Amino acid sequence: MATALNDLNGVEKFDELVLDEGYRPSEKEEFMGVQQRAYFLAKLKDWKETIVEESRATMAQLQVDSLREPDLADRASSETDWSLELRTRDRQRKLIAKIDAAIRRLYEGEYGYCEVTGDPISLARLEARPIATMTLEAQEKHERTERVSRDERTD
Repeated sequence: MATALNDLNGVEKFDELVLDEGYRPSEKEEFMGVQQRAYFLAKLKDWKETIVEESRATMAQLQVDSLREPDLADRASSETDWSLELRTRDRQRKLIAKIDAAIRRLYEGEYGYCEVTGDPISLARLEARPIATMTLEAQEKHERTERVSRDERTD
């Protein structure tokens, strides 16, 4: 099945393409062509790997530091710090799910297109937020609608 997904419309496999080191997507090339898809796949995978490595380091440090603080005040301070760190890791766990969804969209040929309008998401937006699923305009409209809904519930 992976072969079929990688061979969309007869293009070469983007997940095996090695890009030039300085490559950046350009408006001059085909939107979400092979090179752009390979670029964003590498970007998403690198981002995910960074998060996973940070999580591993946090867990290793948590195991080392858990019993080091004999003073109750120091231990309380450390536990507060670790609580914040673990909340950050939980947010990153959710981010990994979004990265995985973006990778799935890449393979399905849906990456880079707004889930609301179907329009291409700007390369600048994808560069800044590779997990974006909406154009900036659609995202802003969505957030305004959410804000109005939230305000109506609190009245």
